Amino acid sequence: MTLNPPTEPQEESLGALVAAASDQISTLVRAEIELAKSELKFDAKRAGVAAGLFGAAAFMAHLCLILASFAIAYALVGLGVWTWLAFTIVTVFYLIVAGLLAFLGVRRLKGLTGMKRTLRSLRTIKSGESELSLAAPPAPPGAGQVGSHREPVSPGQ
Repeated sequence: MTLNPPTEPQEESLGALVAAASDQISTLVRAEIELAKSELKFDAKRAGVAAGLFGAAAFMAHLCLILASFAIAYALVGLGVWTWLAFTIVTVFYLIVAGLLAFLGVRRLKGLTGMKRTLRSLRTIKSGESELSLAAPPAPPGAGQVGSHREPVSPGQ
């Protein structure tokens, strides 16, 4: 049995080198994908358990809010307020808080830009124009200019 001496890198053809590199890259990509899958599965399981725990905590907090509402209403009754008025006061208080939170939420939603810069960039790439320019990057906004770069969102969009 004769052993062929291993070929030296200088003796391998270009095609063989490209095939070997392609095989190694393919193996590396597959291994990275498998690693990402296993990490994602582990993270998804942990995120699911955490979401369940947060849901249970929110449910318990909601029950406590209901019980605290009754306690406040009966404390007002103990101070001499009619029962119906005490419960009405607590209800109106919660309605005011809910309205304020909804108002703040709507104001926050109006500040969203709707990915306008990404869409503009995609349109630029699609049209074939180069978005890169040699100009200096813009200076960071000052204290009075923070948020002025955003485009307003109209209700019809």
